[in-house]
Amino acid sequence: MSGSNAELTVVMVHGAWADGSSWTQVIRLVQAHDIRCLAAPIPLTSLSDDVRALDRTLERTNGPVMLAAHAYAGAVIGSTRSDRVRGLVFVSALAPDEGETVADVFYREPPHPQAPQLAPDSQGYIWMPDSGFPSAFAQHASKADNALFAAVQRPINVACIQEKAPRPLWKSVPAWYLLAEQDRMISPKTQEFMATRMKAEIRRMDVDHTPIATAPEKVTDVLLAAAARLSGQDQRGPISS
Repeated sequence: MSGSNAELTVVMVHGAWADGSSWTQVIRLVQAHDIRCLAAPIPLTSLSDDVRALDRTLERTNGPVMLAAHAYAGAVIGSTRSDRVRGLVFVSALAPDEGETVADVFYREPPHPQAPQLAPDSQGYIWMPDSGFPSAFAQHASKADNALFAAVQRPINVACIQEKAPRPLWKSVPAWYLLAEQDRMISPKTQEFMATRMKAEIRRMDVDHTPIATAPEKVTDVLLAAAARLSGQDQRGPISS
């Protein structure tokens, strides 16, 4: 890619019950456009821990950055204070405002009838039941892919959803939101509320909760459009947050 977008790094952050490999197909498609990509590993132990982990990944980059988040990770990208972040892309992601918790927004609407029952174990970690992957996490995925999601899942600690968020970065930088209309994990009504509140550019799509795996081309289209819009912004000074 020519122009200032060639200097842009897209950092992708995974949500609960997943890791950076959940972005594999999107990374390949974005890299085909000569845009640098990184998948930030986060421990899913608390919101603060996860933000620190994201910041460690950002330290490995140079120049302007665009952050992309799936699901829970929306709270993480909204909480970084890096002054090199130029834009945020939320993929069916949670976006608490200052003083809100992830739980506040996640439980804003009644659960979908096919959503799994989620509860922490004795160590405070929430695991997705194997049946939850084909029923709600990625109902558009193949049986084999859902079996793989279940086999490699990483649990999220309840502390992640109980910690109050700081002032979100989406109040200071442009945001895009892929609204998953077939999402059974995060209500589309909640997604609409969050995206509208942050004044994001909304892309409504007929996809499930995990389009980074089940509809990677559609996610890539959003990322490329956001990157193109940001291409003239990489010479700005620090962003106030």
